[in-house]
Order: sequence, then C-alpha cells, then structure tokens
Amino acid sequence: MRRSDRSPVKNAGLLTICGLLSGVVVAAAAFPAMALSGIAAKAGGDSFAALPAELKRASTPQATRVVAADGKTELALFWDEFRSDVPAKGINKTMLDAIVSAEDHKFYEHRGVDIKGIARAFVNNSSGADNGQQGASTLTMQYVRMTMTYSAHSPKEVVKATKDSNQRKVAEIKYAMQVEKEMTKQEILVGYLNQAPFGNGSYGIAAAAQVYFQKSPKNLTIAEAALLAGMVKAPTGFNPTTPEGFPRALDRRNWVIGNMRDLGYITPKQAADAIKSPLKKTVKRTTNGCAEVRINNWGFFCDFFYRWWLSRAEFGKTEFERERLLKGGGYRIVTSLDPKAQAAAWKNVTAKEGVKSKDALLLSAVEPKTGRVRALVANRRFKVDDPAHPENKLSSDPRKAEKGLLGTYPNTTNPLVTGGGDIRGYQAGSVFKMFTMVAALENGMPLAYPINTTNPYRSPLYRDPGGPCGGQYCPSNASKSEKGPFNMWTGFGASVNTYFVPLQERVGAEKVVDVAKRFGVQFREPADKERADKDAHTWGSFTLGVSASTPLEMANAYATLAADGLYCAPTPVEKITGPDGKKIDVGDPQCTRATEPDVARATIDAARCPIGDSAQLGSCGGHATARDARGVVKHPIFGKTGTTDNDRTASLIIGTTSMVVAGYLVNPDYQNHPYKMDHDVVNPAVENTLRDLMKGKPSVQFKRPKSTKIALGEQRSIPGVECTSIDEAKRRLEGAGFEASKGAEVPSACPKGQAAGTEPSGRTVKGGYVSIQVSAGTPAGPGGPGGPGGPKPGGPGIPGIPLPPFNN
Repeated sequence: MRRSDRSPVKNAGLLTICGLLSGVVVAAAAFPAMALSGIAAKAGGDSFAALPAELKRASTPQATRVVAADGKTELALFWDEFRSDVPAKGINKTMLDAIVSAEDHKFYEHRGVDIKGIARAFVNNSSGADNGQQGASTLTMQYVRMTMTYSAHSPKEVVKATKDSNQRKVAEIKYAMQVEKEMTKQEILVGYLNQAPFGNGSYGIAAAAQVYFQKSPKNLTIAEAALLAGMVKAPTGFNPTTPEGFPRALDRRNWVIGNMRDLGYITPKQAADAIKSPLKKTVKRTTNGCAEVRINNWGFFCDFFYRWWLSRAEFGKTEFERERLLKGGGYRIVTSLDPKAQAAAWKNVTAKEGVKSKDALLLSAVEPKTGRVRALVANRRFKVDDPAHPENKLSSDPRKAEKGLLGTYPNTTNPLVTGGGDIRGYQAGSVFKMFTMVAALENGMPLAYPINTTNPYRSPLYRDPGGPCGGQYCPSNASKSEKGPFNMWTGFGASVNTYFVPLQERVGAEKVVDVAKRFGVQFREPADKERADKDAHTWGSFTLGVSASTPLEMANAYATLAADGLYCAPTPVEKITGPDGKKIDVGDPQCTRATEPDVARATIDAARCPIGDSAQLGSCGGHATARDARGVVKHPIFGKTGTTDNDRTASLIIGTTSMVVAGYLVNPDYQNHPYKMDHDVVNPAVENTLRDLMKGKPSVQFKRPKSTKIALGEQRSIPGVECTSIDEAKRRLEGAGFEASKGAEVPSACPKGQAAGTEPSGRTVKGGYVSIQVSAGTPAGPGGPGGPGGPKPGGPGIPGIPLPPFNN
C-alpha cells in the first residue's frame, strides 16, 4: 500500500516547492533563501503551470519472440532494447530493497520529491566548487524521466527529456508528485525496474536477470540484486565484464549490500555472506535477429519471416515503422516452421551437397490449402562472411573472380531459397510445363489430347533470332527417339519439349503465363516481367522453364494443384499475439481460386507419370523421369523433374495431398556455368525429405475429376482405312475431323505401301491426331499383328487413353 502518513512539515515543504516553481516565492525553513530564488529564477515563473496536466505514458519497447510451429521451440528474438516487462509478483522483495538502497534511501518517506536533496544539490552545483555535480532525483523522478523519454515522438523530445536542465527538473518534480498520487510505491518500483537499462544489451529487470544470471527476477540472491541495482547509475562504468568495470562493479555491489544492511533490509550476517559471493566476469548476451538464430540452418526461414513482416502494410506505412514494431512491439509469433521437417531437410540436403560446395542445393516444403512454409534449407551457413577474416572463396564466376569478388559459400545471408533483394531466382526447366497443361485443360483440351511430335520441332509462330534454325524457334528433346504421338500423360511423363511447345502455341503462351501468375510465380527478373506483361504471346520457350523462379514459388505452385486449385500465398506464420495476449489477424492463410478443382485434379493425374506413380484416368505409357520417387516416398505422389539448357540447373518437385517439396540444384554465383548439374544430387534430397515428412501419416489418394470429359475429351469414331491408299486414308480421316499423317510401317496382309490401320484405332479425341500405319506387305507370324490369330493393325490407342472408356 502507498504510505499516506505524511507529517504537516513534509506537506508544507511540497507546497512550498510548488509555489516556488510557479513563481510565487515563499520562505521555507527547508530551503536556503539563495537556493529558492535560484530555482525560481532559472525555472521561470510560468514553467510549472505551463506543463501538461498529465504525464504521457507510452509502453516501453519489448522484445518480440519468434517460435516454431510447436509453440515452444524458440527460433529468434528481435529487439532494439532487450526487454520483457514482468509484473510485481515476478520480482522478489530483495530486488525492490536493493534498488531503494542504491538510488533513494528515503523513497518510502517522500512523496516523489526529496526537498532537502534538491536544495543541497542546487547549492552545490551553483557554487562553482569542485565537488562534482550532485543529483537530487528520487526514484520516482527517475521513473518520470524514463517515462518521458519513451513517450517522446522525435529525437528533439528525447533530448528535452534527458538534458540536464532546470526545465527538465521542473517537469520531473511536477510529474513525480502526480505519479505518487496515482501509483503505489510498489507500482513505481516495478515500473522503474521494467524500464531501467542494465547494460550488456539488457533493459528491464527480467532481461538483466536473464543476461547476467540466467534466471528470473524472483530468484535473484542478495548479491545478484545488489549488483544489478548498483549498475543502473552507470551500466557501462559498472560493467563487470570489462577490466575497468569489474572492480568498480564489485565495490558498487558491496556498497549497495552495506546500504541494505544499514537500512534494515538484511541482517549483518546476510550482508557479510553476500559480500563474500564471487562476482562473475561473464554474461550470456541474448541473441538478436536472424543472424543469431538458435540453430544456424533456421536462418533462411527466419530471413523469409523477417522479409514477410517488412512487406506487410498492417505493421506500418514504411519498412522503418514495420521494423521498429517488430523489434519493440513485444509480440509472440508462432511460425509455420516444423523443426522436425527442417531437421530432415537439412540432413538430406547436406548428405548430398556440403556447405563448402559452390553449387547450392535449395529446398522448400509447403503445406497445400494453407501456404504455410514448413521447411527452407540451403547448404550454406546463414551468416555474414567476416571481411577481415573471410571464409568464402573467390566467386566461381571467372569475371567476378578477376575483380576479387567472393562467392556465397560457405557463408551467406542472401535469400537463396525464397528470393528477394538481388536474388531473382533460377531457371528451373520443365517443371514449368505444368502451367501449359493447366492452360490447355482450362481451354477445353483434354489429357488425351494427342500431338504428333517431331524432333526437333520447327515452330511456325515463335522466333529465335540467331538460333540454329535460321530465326525459327526449334526446340528438341533430350532423346532423339522422343517423337511421334504423345498426349499429356505421356508427354509430361517423358518431358517431351516438342509436345509442350506446340501445345502452348495452340492454347496461347499468354494464357500459360497467366496461369503461372495465378499460381504465384513472381517474375522478379526485370526482363522476364516485361515480357510476361507485354509480350507473352511470342514467348515460345516459356513452357520449358526459362523464366527465373525459386524453390518456394514452385513448391507453392504445385501445392496449388494439391489444394484443388486454391492458391494460398506462402506464409511463415501460424499465429501472432500482442503483448496483451490477444491474437492479431495477420498471417492467416490468404487463398484465392487459381483454377477449377477438376483442372487441378486432371493435372495431378498426368503429373503422377514423371515420378513413377500411376495415373488413375489414363496410362503413363511407361514414361518417367524420376521413376524411383514413388517407391521412396511410399505414398501417392505427383510432381515433375526439370533441367535447363546444357543441364545448368536440375530441379525436382514432388507432392502428396498434404505436403509439397521442391528442390533446385544451382550455382547462384555463376548461373551460366559450363558444367552439368546432376539429378542424382537433387532427386534423393527431395525424395527422402518428403518421405521423412510423410512418415506415420495416412496414405491419401488423389481425388478424381467429377467429369470424364476433362480426361478423355469428346470422343469420335475413327473411320476404317485398312487396305486403302495412304492418300485415301488421309482423306477419310481428315474428312472425319482428325489430323492425320503417314506413320510407321507395320506387318500387314494388305498390299505393301497401303494403309494397314491407324494408331489409335476405334475412337479418339475429337480433332486429335491419328497416325496412318503403312503395310509392310508381309503378314506377321501366327499371333503377331496382322497375322492369323493376332490383332489387326492399329492399337488400343495412344498410351494414356484407357479402354474401355473411363467411368467414375
């Protein structure tokens, strides 16, 4: 309880100083005449009355704590002043007694102002005698000063609140008396201890107890409390961690202990025992920011969170305001980072590519339907390389090395996985073919849509000035044998460039680019953005993944498929609560419809082919580019591999219904390097990470589209052409609305050179391609195609079109 048993003499003294500072000079025995007139003159007659009636109180800066998705694993702290306010019950009485013993012996006797102390200090400081400047600030006045400082809105106000002047003293006296009327003595002490600086990066008693003794304020011993109380006057001068400060801190501590004894707070024996306590010369400074995360490989995720926070207008108009709020708002932020997922990803990445490799193996794991990022890993140490003692080697780019520029390995804080700043992304190759497939399905082309591919393919639309085909864009495939009829199942499974470039031509490259935008590709590279915005229609190579992207973008793009076409912006946050414990609605999943559910489901069905799984709606035709993935993950999966020209990058994306993992193998310092990247590095890292993340989780099958039309399209009967001329066969097929051309020679009883049949036969997609099989003129043996007991020329259809027709 606040003491109220004041004597009439003390009350008169307070009234006297109020009068003096108002310009009304009243004689009082407590003040020498010279002191009274001096204070009144220097303070100004109207200064006291002119002050605002109320002391402005602003909350002090509080450290923000960032934890993992489990709600308990601490990732990082952000602070300008490391402080966490603690209530009265969290501070033991010993600490309260110690601060009174160090700063204000008469704290419990005055009402905010020590009248005799002020007069004594004024006389001493005005005499010119070389006795040193004396202060007369009570604990209450010091509390007021700190409160005024933290309430300042400009540097000028801060200076005004801290400048050693009579005007400042006037304000402190007025507000100290006001505070004593409004707060109990205990409340004043607790407020003081929560604001006071204690050195070594600690502000407030909770931070100080943690930094110096790794304990809470309620568990401080007499000696510990005395040390901290003694430091408030000059935290740097009484710093026990410096050679100069240690003896001063020891003397100061023991002086406070003696005061505690003399004031009756402790017994002589307790004082003697406390003085004997050894004083440590070391402290445990608290970490601050992403460069000091608790586990280093969390740094890239922490940086993603930090950049995300700075991008949010909810936290301020400018990045400066947002950063100040992060470092002083006292938030508790539960992030999306899964420590187990992160540990598994780090283990699998570094098992394939060490931190000293010039090549960066980058991995991102994203949860569909929420966009929550569960892991971000790069085979790098997240730290700033020390320019005085660099660990990083010369850049692997010869042009940069000639200039003496260092590479980004093993140390970097660049956002290699997520992009931002100077990191604009990397060409990821054929993983972009997914966007073309989505656009085709949205525009009525079914999965069974056939194209008779050539190798190479000469585009009638796209241009490549200076290219090998006289200005015509002419992509080729990885294998010379990849040509002939393909559909979306087989074309995606085999990653046939010469299927997807003409498919993009037919649907429109601008529509494919639009899908990529809807699925979250950022187009950070200025040239990419300009083309995407202004000249997408002629961007022939877009489907082959020449636009820069990041593993996070592409993991999230494929997660959009797993979310039934719902794009959810990648977020590092699960929950944010303010210092008052109330939830703040920022960071919740932000999702928009990117494509229809049936389009997403059909795309997934074709995307099961490249990674060794089986399509539900058609056939992969035996094609796969990462065939072992299904056996490693042991769950239904979809995904895609990717490489760029001359294998300068290698990528793999694999997902289940509940998690998508994307990995890139790149050289971020020298993207136009001359050597080949190896899928034997990136594939196991991605496969094993998804396997580890899915352990113990139920195996969930992907949903089928509600309509069969999106898979098979509108089917039409193929007219018979057996034993007709090739020209007649082509006339019949084109008359039925199909594209047709001469195909492979097959055994047949028809005369040599005539049509033996079609591939496919029976039925196929309206307007699709049909190959005319040419008779070799000799029947096959018994049981062979065209022979006795064998099937007639023509097969059951292009691989990917199931027979009998698909039924739900």
